[in-house]
Amino acid sequence: MPTPIGNLEDMTFRAVNTLKDVDLVAAEDTRNTKNLLNHFDIPTELISFHEHNTAQRIPELIEKMNQGLKIAQVSDAGAPSISDPGKELVKAAIKKGIPVVPLPGATASITALIASGISPQPFYFYGFLPRKGKERTQALSNLADREETTIVYESPYRVKKTIQDLIDNFGGDRQITLARELTKIHEAFLRGSLEQVAAYYEENDPKGEYVLIIAGKPEEVTQVESDDDLVSSVDKLIAQGLKPNKAIKEVAAQNGLKKQAVYNLYHGIGED
Repeated sequence: MPTPIGNLEDMTFRAVNTLKDVDLVAAEDTRNTKNLLNHFDIPTELISFHEHNTAQRIPELIEKMNQGLKIAQVSDAGAPSISDPGKELVKAAIKKGIPVVPLPGATASITALIASGISPQPFYFYGFLPRKGKERTQALSNLADREETTIVYESPYRVKKTIQDLIDNFGGDRQITLARELTKIHEAFLRGSLEQVAAYYEENDPKGEYVLIIAGKPEEVTQVESDDDLVSSVDKLIAQGLKPNKAIKEVAAQNGLKKQAVYNLYHGIGED
């Protein structure tokens, strides 16, 4: 179940009631979650469940659920089982026939996307990039060619390097929005080209956890022929043996135009 990514008021009524109703809360960091439970006067017992004890905890948690206990799994902030630990527990529960009930709530990726000013559909959620090596190089190369808006998470300690790597792979003109400290007092958005963002961070130090919303690869602009050239191209294809409709369709595709537009042009439809 999701927990607030900053502002505690983003906790849903259902989430609070669920945390009160379950027998145990499996938390990524019990100290952070304890503060959350205390804020909402929730006395439910906590157990740690993070990336370093997953193998040990999963059999234990599955056994408890088989005994009839209800367990809520949470991360430090936002929705679990995506960039945070938890997907292994979900898979194990499903395999054992234990119901998995997802709760909606705060998530940094969508929160940043809707305020980014960059096209929200379609989008591709990547999460944290590999830190180094061939995996990072390959990931950046693949993302550079995606036409969808891409969502990446980054820490303040690596964001400047990531911006430079994005410039090297995407080009300095690619548009980006950096969202930091979402829902918190110092929430801020930095919008512009990758080159502009890089220049900003030459004078300013990154602060807070970041969500990067990166515009997709621009569509290649096709050079459209003049009206006379379009008609001439259709005539040439017909002379080569294509039927008129087939020739019109071919010329339209070559110039990124609708078939009907070329058809109307070729037959003089719509002319005064």
